[in-house]
Amino acid sequence: MSTKKSFQLFILLLLIVWSCTNDKSEQATLLIYGGPIYTVDSLRTVEAVATKGDKILFAGSLKDAETFKSENTQLIDLKGKTMTPGLIEGHGHFMGLGYNELNLDLMNTTSYQAIVDAVAERVKTAKPGEWITGRGWHQSKWDSMPAETIHGFQTHHLLSAVSPDNPVYLRHASGHAGFANEKAMEIAGLIDLSIDGVKEYKVEGGEVLVDASGKPTGVFNERAQTLITQHIPERTEASDIQAFDLAVEACLKNGVTSFHDAGIPRETITLYNKMKANGKMKTRIYAMLTGWDKELLNEWFDKGIMVDDQHLFTIRSVKLNCDGALGSRGAWLLEPYTDRPDHFGHETLPMEFVKETALNGLKHGFQVCSHAIGDRANREILDRYEFALTELPESANNHRFRIEHAQHLHPDDIPRFAELNVIPAMQAVHMSSDRPWAIDRLGEKRIKEGAYMWQTLLQSGVPIVNGTDVPVEPVNPIASFYASVSRKTLKGTPEGGYEPDQKMTRDQALKSYTLDAAFGAFEEDIKGSITPGKLADFTVYDQDIMTVEENKILDTKVIMTIFNGEILYDSNK
Repeated sequence: MSTKKSFQLFILLLLIVWSCTNDKSEQATLLIYGGPIYTVDSLRTVEAVATKGDKILFAGSLKDAETFKSENTQLIDLKGKTMTPGLIEGHGHFMGLGYNELNLDLMNTTSYQAIVDAVAERVKTAKPGEWITGRGWHQSKWDSMPAETIHGFQTHHLLSAVSPDNPVYLRHASGHAGFANEKAMEIAGLIDLSIDGVKEYKVEGGEVLVDASGKPTGVFNERAQTLITQHIPERTEASDIQAFDLAVEACLKNGVTSFHDAGIPRETITLYNKMKANGKMKTRIYAMLTGWDKELLNEWFDKGIMVDDQHLFTIRSVKLNCDGALGSRGAWLLEPYTDRPDHFGHETLPMEFVKETALNGLKHGFQVCSHAIGDRANREILDRYEFALTELPESANNHRFRIEHAQHLHPDDIPRFAELNVIPAMQAVHMSSDRPWAIDRLGEKRIKEGAYMWQTLLQSGVPIVNGTDVPVEPVNPIASFYASVSRKTLKGTPEGGYEPDQKMTRDQALKSYTLDAAFGAFEEDIKGSITPGKLADFTVYDQDIMTVEENKILDTKVIMTIFNGEILYDSNK
């Protein structure tokens, strides 16, 4: 054999050995094919995806994907079903989701009487003196109002009549108000409160609604809620674990693989670390430290951010609660409420503290996320962010400060988001739930010029982080996707949608729940799109949400959730 042929044979054998070795190292764990796969990257759609362990190995044609297949590869035939990147809940309350499963869920109540009936039923199994708690009522969504109301809210008398021996506290759907019975107010030492001629009883950052004689009606707005909540027994470790497990289960069932947890205290940090250590963290949590605990913030500013190399539990942001909600008339407005002309809402956190926290965030590498619903709250926060960014320009690069909700903006402030690189985290489903009655709060002009301005903000050059604000709304992302593209209520009204020029396209809506939400947590390099090298988190639906008729979007069901390359939810099992 000639030297030349010997050399060629040697090269061929070397290539065969290399090829075999390479194929073995690149064998797929999962091979997914057989339906529309939306990548939310430059490819937009692919025929197949291959994963290896917890990472995406390949996305492209089925023919090419099959080169990664071995006898150990698990095949998933979508059979015409649709897959997207795993959905990211961009603003919610994880433990609130879990506890909503444990306590009275009043989300679907349509009248005051329905609340009374639900409590009366719970009283039957409660021990005397045992607290009954719940959440989800919203007076503006009821079919009818009771005969007796104060400032548009019910009074406690009917509730107290069915629960004489049990203290009851029921949080408003927004979380920004609460409703107590007589027993709860008695424990708090408030039932005998009576100030002649006073129509409201102010506390710092909130109010107690009172009747004509000055007695509490049972409604506690914003920070006045602590007058009652400080007397509710602490949660137990056992109930926390149960609530955590229920929240994970709810997320997986709804295709949510990542969760931006909007404001957690030190006890929850301890719980999450324990759940992670025990292998129970089956939803990726991007946590914001609660701004109510200054000592906690200072501790974390001193030790710095915590970015989890397993991408399960990361802390690198702070949540500040700066005003209330429209439903309880707690949102902080530049002009008074249309349906309560003497009232501007509440500044629930001093703006000086927002400025201080913005400066500390820049100094120590923490993202600052501020709750703001009213136009004044949004303006005041943007002003404080701008001050901090101007004061510390060397630390302002890539800060990704956020405003949570950004629900009602003055037109002059809309371009400031892009100018300051501030991210609006807006829950589209709030528009569906709130828009029918929000016009009563703000009037037509303010609604049309500055409320739920999704498309205007997107066109200005900022991404939008979508979500549900669960348990304010159900965690179901399909409802928020539908609201994003239709601008309708979940009953499908009105025809054409509210302010239709602000609709998102379906591509924009999906991106707001995936890649843009990942960007809002500094995680766009590891999640948010079906791109090789990123985490193998996927959501599978029973129909194509990108092409199905608009009036059928809400019929969509999540049928499979894949997390870290493992099938953790399968509706068929």
